Amino acid sequence: QVQLVESGGGLVQAGGSLRLSCSVSGNIFGHHGFDWYRQAPGKQREFVARISRDGNTDYADSVKGRFTASIDSAKSTVYLQMNALKPEDTADYYCGAEGPFDAEILYWGQGTQVTVSS
Repeated sequence: QVQLVESGGGLVQAGGSLRLSCSVSGNIFGHHGFDWYRQAPGKQREFVARISRDGNTDYADSVKGRFTASIDSAKSTVYLQMNALKPEDTADYYCGAEGPFDAEILYWGQGTQVTVSS
C-alpha cells in the first residue's frame, strides 16, 4: 500500500510563497506520475499540476507561471512550489500518485491546508 504524506501548508499573505511536500512510500519510480489537486470550501476538487516520472509537467491555467512541480527521487518526495500566491489559491491541497502504467490516480494523501490572506 502506497502512503502519501503532505506537508508545508499554512497561512501566508498574498504575494507570498509556500512549498508543499508529498512524501511517497516505496519506489517513487513505480508511478507513472504525480498530481496535485486542491479543493476550496464549497467547491469541487480541481486539478492544479502534474509531473510525470520523466519530469514532464502540466499546470492548470490558473497557476501556470506561478506554481512549479518537481520530484526529488533521492528523498522520495514530490514538491509543489507556489509563488505569487493569491487569496483564490486558498484551499486544501492533495497529492495523488498514479499507477505504474497510466495516469489514473490510485492513491491520495490526506491533504494540507493553504490559506492566503489579502
